[in-house]
Amino acid sequence: MTTEVQSATATVLGDKVVASKVAFGETTIMVAADKIVDVLTQLRDDPACQFEILIDIAGVDYPERAQRFEVVYHLLSPRLNQRMRVKIAAGEDTQVPSVIPVFPNADWYEREAYDMYGILFSGHPDLRRLLTDYGFQGHPLRKDFPLTGYVEVRYDDEKKRVVYEPVKLTQDFRSFDFESPWEGTTYNIPGDEKASK
Repeated sequence: MTTEVQSATATVLGDKVVASKVAFGETTIMVAADKIVDVLTQLRDDPACQFEILIDIAGVDYPERAQRFEVVYHLLSPRLNQRMRVKIAAGEDTQVPSVIPVFPNADWYEREAYDMYGILFSGHPDLRRLLTDYGFQGHPLRKDFPLTGYVEVRYDDEKKRVVYEPVKLTQDFRSFDFESPWEGTTYNIPGDEKASK
C-alpha cells in the first residue's frame, strides 16, 4: 500500500516533489518551501491521497547546512490507513507559508516551531511564543543554544516578585580531587545520611 501511496503522490504532485523515499513503511517527500500550501491542499483533497489529518509539525536543526532547518509535516489518511511525512528546508530568515488555511490545527504547531527553533511562518495570525516566557532570549531547541540558557527565572521572597538573573553554575555538591570528579566527596549529600553509617 505504501508504494501505491508513493506513486499516487508522485502523480498528483508531479514536479513539486523534490525527493521521495519510503522508510519504515511510511512515505517521505521533500518539497520546496513556497509550495507547501499547494502540496498539503492537494494531499488532503485528492481522492487518491486523502491525507485529511495533520498530526504534527516538527522542526529539525542542522546548523552546518545553508538552510539549517527542516520543517516536517506529519499527515494521516484514516481512509487509506497510511501516514506520510512532508519535509521542507528553511533558513533562519526564510518565511515559511503558514498552513493554517489548509489545516487549522497547525496554529499551535507553528507557534511551537517558532518558539523552539525560531522558524518564521508568514501569514500566521498570531505568531508568538508558546512554551517559553515572553522575555525569553533565544530558541532552546537549536543545537547552538547554550545548555544552561542565558538567564534564570526565580521568585525572590525578599522582593516579593519574579526576578531574572544571569545563569550561575554552582558546584556546591562536587569535590574536585582531579582524578575522579564524581567520587571522593568528603560531605554527605542531603538524603544520603544513611550511606555514611
